[in-house]
Amino acid sequence: MTFLMVLAVTVAACLALRTPLHKWPVAFYVLAVAADVAYVIGVEGLLPRVVMGPLTLLMGKCVLSLALFVVVMYIGVFAKGSKVHQWLKPVRSELSIIACILACGHMAVYLGSYAPRLGGTLGVNVVSALVVALALLVLLLVLGVTSFAFVKRRMRTDSWKRLQRWAYVFFGLVYVHLMLMLAPAASQGGEAAVASVVVYTVIFGAYAVLRVRRALVDRRAVAAVGALDAASGFDLETGDCAV
Repeated sequence: MTFLMVLAVTVAACLALRTPLHKWPVAFYVLAVAADVAYVIGVEGLLPRVVMGPLTLLMGKCVLSLALFVVVMYIGVFAKGSKVHQWLKPVRSELSIIACILACGHMAVYLGSYAPRLGGTLGVNVVSALVVALALLVLLLVLGVTSFAFVKRRMRTDSWKRLQRWAYVFFGLVYVHLMLMLAPAASQGGEAAVASVVVYTVIFGAYAVLRVRRALVDRRAVAAVGALDAASGFDLETGDCAV
């Protein structure tokens, strides 16, 4: 499946480029914006087919942005001391920003293409997918903007964390949107659509299970540390030792 190949290349690129991405994130943001602009121009027929082919593959179906979001999602399932967490956690915000920028290009083209049809008759699946897409756009903008370091520094830590928890809603809606878009073809037995449904269900389902597991493991670890400190007379709040 195309998405799995793009995901594999994306993971490799994230690992290989994590250092320059951390040092010069703006350069990568500019490249993402340039890809959006190129895709929009290409949709208008102003680019040669040899250029538009890869753009349609990566941007038209939003597979590159989705692959980046999957990487961002799965960073959170690894233990804090693990190699993967240490490698990619420092660039998690940058990866999410790039994914958001790339997704904006996809949304601009597709929402624009459906706008003239809003006065006509649209199927339930299409209307539902559009509603979910609009919700995704709102969350995308809010989460994307607050992922920038200068915005995060101006927010209270607890407020920023509460806002970023909406990322779980965003990921869930991404899966719902994918299923709504694939449902018509999959219900008619389209092999590619059925395969996509299976792949996306496995990816998002595994993430949900692993993320819940990680949360429970981390919570037990914090509770164990708290119990140990209490037994030794160490005050977590003040850092004072009673013995």
